[in-house]
Formats: sequence, structure tokens, C-alpha cells
Amino acid sequence: MEPTIRVQAEDFDAAAETRLLTQTDKTIGAVVTFAGLCRDDGGALSALELEHYPGMAEAEMLRIGKLAIERFQLLGLTAIHRYGKIATGDNIVLVIAASRHRQAAFDGANFVMDYLKTSAPFWKKEHGKDGKSGEWITAKDADDTAKDKWR
Repeated sequence: MEPTIRVQAEDFDAAAETRLLTQTDKTIGAVVTFAGLCRDDGGALSALELEHYPGMAEAEMLRIGKLAIERFQLLGLTAIHRYGKIATGDNIVLVIAASRHRQAAFDGANFVMDYLKTSAPFWKKEHGKDGKSGEWITAKDADDTAKDKWR
């Protein structure tokens, strides 16, 4: 089984993607959906600019998805990552993991997100409400620590 992987500028509909993933397999007993949004922690952010390495980002997402399917015996997996300028409150990433039982779905979704944050070639740049662009955001040690728990 191949995961559904997309990198796109357009927004996604999490409910529609979940229906698409689950509509034909009646052995699915659990679905975990994670949607990551553009947040404004300090009140000064208007948007994030997300860039990716075309071709390589999709290939890495596919590799991660296949690992998750195998490791957690997932019955379905969808991972969508957006790029471009994304306003606060808007969707950035969607991961849907389907399995027979809940723990595998939770673990599969968590695994995919931990690896996407550290392994897939995406970069973020902050844009302030004052019209100024910030620096490209560097990786966080906490993201590497989260990924390391799966080894």
C-alpha cells in the first residue's frame, strides 16, 4: 500500500481527505488526524513563508510514509504539506493515519510528524504584522529529540 503524499500551495480539507482515505476499507477501526496550523505566539506574526525542495520533499515524505505504514501496520496514510505564504490560523500540514486499532494510528501519525519536522526539506520564514520579514527559522533541538525516540 502506498501512502498519499502531496506538496501543494492550496489549502486542504481535512474532513474530505479523511473520507477519501477511509471510504473503501471497512477494516479500519481507528483514524488519527493531525492538522498543523500557522500560529502567532507573540502577537507579531502575520504569516509564515514555507519553501521546499521540489521533488526531494515529495520523495522524503513518501519514504517516511512507507516507513510508518510498515512499522505500525497502517491501513492508510495521507500526508499533505503546503508551501508559499501562509497566514496565521491557516493550515500548513495534514497527517492522517488509519489502522485497525487506535495506538497504531496515534503512533503512526506522531512518527510521520516527527520525521517531517526533521528530515523533509522544508524551510520557514516569519513575516511580521509590521511588514518586516524575519530570518529563516532554524531547527529546534526538541524536534531532533522527538525523532530520536523512534530509533
